Amino acid sequence: MLIIDAEDSVKFKQDSVGGSNPSVASSSLQQPPPTFEESVTDHVLHLPQNDDLNFEQEGGAEPPAFAPYDAQFFTSRSGDIISHDAHLNDDGEALYRFLLSQASTPPTVILRCQGSHNETHTRMVHSHHNGHSRMKTEQYTESITDFDFCIDVGQYIFGEPTHWSYADSTPAYRGRMYQEVGISEEKRKARKSERKAAKAWDTERTRRGFPPWISSDYAWREDQSYATQTNGVLRSSWTLRQWADDYCASRKYLKEFNYNKIAYGWNFEAIRVATISTINSTHYRGDLSVQFETSQNVVSVRSHNRLSRALSNRWIKFLLFLTFIYPFIWLFKRFHSRGGGRWDVCGGAYALKRVEQTVKQFAPDVHAESPFRDVFETVDATAQGSSLANPPGRRTKVVGMREGEWYRQWEGTIRRAVQNRLQDRQPLTMPDDHPAHQALTLDGY
Repeated sequence: MLIIDAEDSVKFKQDSVGGSNPSVASSSLQQPPPTFEESVTDHVLHLPQNDDLNFEQEGGAEPPAFAPYDAQFFTSRSGDIISHDAHLNDDGEALYRFLLSQASTPPTVILRCQGSHNETHTRMVHSHHNGHSRMKTEQYTESITDFDFCIDVGQYIFGEPTHWSYADSTPAYRGRMYQEVGISEEKRKARKSERKAAKAWDTERTRRGFPPWISSDYAWREDQSYATQTNGVLRSSWTLRQWADDYCASRKYLKEFNYNKIAYGWNFEAIRVATISTINSTHYRGDLSVQFETSQNVVSVRSHNRLSRALSNRWIKFLLFLTFIYPFIWLFKRFHSRGGGRWDVCGGAYALKRVEQTVKQFAPDVHAESPFRDVFETVDATAQGSSLANPPGRRTKVVGMREGEWYRQWEGTIRRAVQNRLQDRQPLTMPDDHPAHQALTLDGY
């Protein structure tokens, strides 16, 4: 049996009537919402002042912090990086990260100038024959070094490196001891004519300072400067990471992955010819050698077994030559299925000067009402100061120091170094007519 108090029943009826009254309901809805300050101070929205909010995972332990892997490597006499680290030979991600970290260091590029001449001298030589002493004269030739200096060109490299790889149609080492064309299942041995043409183009490309991703079928013209831009450079169907995975997946005993660093942007052959002309202007007539030399330009990852480590030691390798053991090792690398393999298909490009594409901005025509509008347009186009013509729909600009600007700074230094018979092993980093740092601090200099 349910018993209800009379007073409670009356009170319930009054509340139900008031709830059904629209005026009362509307008055309750018209109350304003709380202010922003009142909402912030509410205990529901109030969070701790510190940001150390620890949320424990299942199991009560947090995951360990990520730490980059420091691979073991050493530097050869030429400055190349060589590593026999076991982890780099098994993990493609570790190899990829190692190559990226080493690519941050640009190669060393120097312009070396050497001059020498031969002198013939006569000397007296004593000899003993049958108890008798004889004296005779003989002539000998001696090479005298007149000057030997170099200029640091690599200091003008700027920007981040551009990762490149050979196109699938270019002969390159792709996992075997001979050059191949193609990738994956479509690889085949490169023909002799293909290898010869690729080698000739590589020499020509290096002399003229073209980027390494430009193939031999590219006909260079001044109005095609946009082909040297770094947009989407990787020419191979595989990325650098895929080539690293392909190397790590190989079970060959003497495998090797090479990452080549190449400087580009300047016409090195034109600079060399101009330097020879400057030296000849000093009336020097000796034996002259002017060459660009590159070092610290290879990152090599090799197998981590004892034989591979021994072959990286030049003294042990020389001993193997003397004992006629190395020819058998070469045969094993060349012909055995588990012998050797080379991956020499990718690298980094470092710009001394490059062409970049910019957004074409249309400025208002200030000469629209002038009767000499055509003349002004010709003058404005000439005043841009760039020898590179812009293709239709493109606008380009040259970034970095031009080789002509560099040579104008160093021409006097080269001439004076030859006249003063300078011999210095350390590369020159600043022209000798450049004001000293102490002089720049003087008031009114």
